[in-house]
Amino acid sequence: MIPRTTPRVHGADEQSAVPVELMRWVRLAEHVLRGERAPEDAEMALVFVDRATITDLNVRYLGGSGPTDVLAFPLEDEVPVGRMPDQGGRGPGATSEPTEPPLAIGDVVVCADVARAQAEARGIPLDDELALLVVHGTLHLFGYDHDDADDAARMQGRERELLESFAAGVEPRPVT
Repeated sequence: MIPRTTPRVHGADEQSAVPVELMRWVRLAEHVLRGERAPEDAEMALVFVDRATITDLNVRYLGGSGPTDVLAFPLEDEVPVGRMPDQGGRGPGATSEPTEPPLAIGDVVVCADVARAQAEARGIPLDDELALLVVHGTLHLFGYDHDDADDAARMQGRERELLESFAAGVEPRPVT
């Protein structure tokens, strides 16, 4: 087994209302993972769903009502970043098989139909709205939130940085 050198995003398009470029959004989520310095063995899921599914998830798990645009379900309280200094590395004679399963950090669920309606209401391209939702949801997996003005400003700033670096085709500036 060849060791991975980058976090992995598993993508799925489970809706048919809006065509989505699944691999583009998977690459964007991977871009965010690299920018947030997720461990090399980190994995997450990015799933596009219909209105009925996002409504069910919103009601069942978040106590919301009706459909929403994006939901994030973190699986870790805190995602470790980088390699711990005292963990060492694989040396001569070490097995090439991993000793632990990948670090599942969570799932991001996007409703492309809600995103389309929001994009139309805001007068922006659907791709811009989808990109924002993918970044926004992925950042929630790393503990970003928007409960108060300071947190919202921090999250929005990081969203802009990641969207700009992805659009420019350059590696994201790592979070400090």
